[in-house]
Amino acid sequence: MNHPDTDTGNITYILRCSDGTLYTGWTNNLEKRLQAHNNGQASKYTRSRRPVTLVYAENCHTRQEAMRREAQIKKLSRKAKEGLISAHPGAGAPWGGPPL
Repeated sequence: MNHPDTDTGNITYILRCSDGTLYTGWTNNLEKRLQAHNNGQASKYTRSRRPVTLVYAENCHTRQEAMRREAQIKKLSRKAKEGLISAHPGAGAPWGGPPL
């Protein structure tokens, strides 16, 4: 894992929705995808739970790796996801947080 590049790359991410739920996805442009989520254009799940906040992101070498990592994270319990988020403070702040 390393610090996500906001413009390019394959990134697996976790969002915290306004109702406190967590949403996991992947993208090749994190900044654009986050904006789409908050504009209600990215997923049906987050559309009614805006605004969303990025709480975790990690770079993956390939698209397939990002998709596999997304699937792995989605299988985790909420407690395990919160642990992942807590174990990497700043990982949800790619524009200023420390590298993963």
